[in-house]
Amino acid sequence: MNFTTTIIGKAVQGEVLTENEVTVTGVEFDSRKIEAGDLFIPLQGTNDGHDFVAKAIENGATATLWSRAAETAPEGIAVILVKDTLLAFQALASYYLLEENPDVIAITGSNGKTTTKDMTEAVLNQKFRTYKTQGNYNNDIGLPYTILHMPEGTEKLILEMGMDHAGEISVLSELAEPDVAAITIIGEAHIENLGSREKIADAKMEITTGLAPDGLLIIPADEPLLAERTHSLSQTVKTVGIQNGELSATILNESKGATVFSVEDNGYQIPLPGSYNVQNALIAMAIGRWFDLSNDEIFQGLAYVQVTQNRTQWLKAANGADILSDVYNANPTAMGLVLDTFAKLPTEGRRLAVLADMLELGADSLSLHTSMVKHINDQDFQEIFLYGEDMKGLKVALADRYPALAVHYFNKEEKLQMMEAVKNSLQADDSVVLKGSNGMGLLEVVEFLQK
Repeated sequence: MNFTTTIIGKAVQGEVLTENEVTVTGVEFDSRKIEAGDLFIPLQGTNDGHDFVAKAIENGATATLWSRAAETAPEGIAVILVKDTLLAFQALASYYLLEENPDVIAITGSNGKTTTKDMTEAVLNQKFRTYKTQGNYNNDIGLPYTILHMPEGTEKLILEMGMDHAGEISVLSELAEPDVAAITIIGEAHIENLGSREKIADAKMEITTGLAPDGLLIIPADEPLLAERTHSLSQTVKTVGIQNGELSATILNESKGATVFSVEDNGYQIPLPGSYNVQNALIAMAIGRWFDLSNDEIFQGLAYVQVTQNRTQWLKAANGADILSDVYNANPTAMGLVLDTFAKLPTEGRRLAVLADMLELGADSLSLHTSMVKHINDQDFQEIFLYGEDMKGLKVALADRYPALAVHYFNKEEKLQMMEAVKNSLQADDSVVLKGSNGMGLLEVVEFLQK
């Protein structure tokens, strides 16, 4: 980006307090990341960003938004006075998006949205200049940040959209005005805030709020909650699924390092295990076809995609054992899919699982944790480690159904003991899967096993 303070003032409907014209070449809301030529965005959260403007100036910021009284504005930097710095931040992103005018692809879902984003970018990158959400910058701050860091000349912008409460995705969709939108899955994430899967489906459907009238919405074929909510849409709706849907895949082979599948007699592969990842790949394929990519281009993109860390990632323990790390987040649907996939993968030794609490599940949390017993048996798994308060329900269910299965339970204060128990049990030819909500800190366990 390359904006003058006059342009920024008009874009955000602010008042430029400085007479001298200044050019801005980047934006940051973290004063520690400011580089020469940046616009500083002082956001109000746990800390008030206005208190860090001196650090931003020291690091080279040439301009700042300002929502405090004009007479308190800092010296030595161009100041744009606004009522609300977050709303101004979002307005500037909208302006830049309009200036660059890429096709916008928006992706949401209870699980798999980051992997789907990565796959979509890998496919579209075969033909177009692309940019995608970095990391998990997928909320009302991260999305405008992503847009404003988009390189000039970007043709396809892939935006991940996350939410905790109803109404949040509407804001993001109206800001981004996507040409294509996709919903990966309706799970139980945030059911504590939303109350039911039906309400979660409503919240995910908010992605269509800003969807272009002639745009495309992609949904899973096996989710009736979404199918019944798309009947009145004017946009094109496409369904994807495993042996189901308008774009349907047949899985031919699964291994630890790859899944091979066919679509309409054409073969494809992804460097990831699991039918749920094939469904994510189908979304990327549908988007590629929408933008007229060839089968060969789609194949290349999917075959060599690099996914964001801690999403279905194979690693090695220090003793050589295989680790399947899927520890960024979890809900019952996602945990069940990972366990089902892991149970089918070949291993020379034993299969172990480390499962931690799934957060934000509300009043039904204990029963939802207990329901994971449907995805575990004493033939496919030889040892289970459970961590967290609500995993007590699964401990009892497993003891009742599989009394011979080695199940170890640890409360939240016993994390170190749990890590040591897993490490002491894990043998060189074993495979272990780790799954739980990010707030349970299983990444620390993964790193412990690698040392």
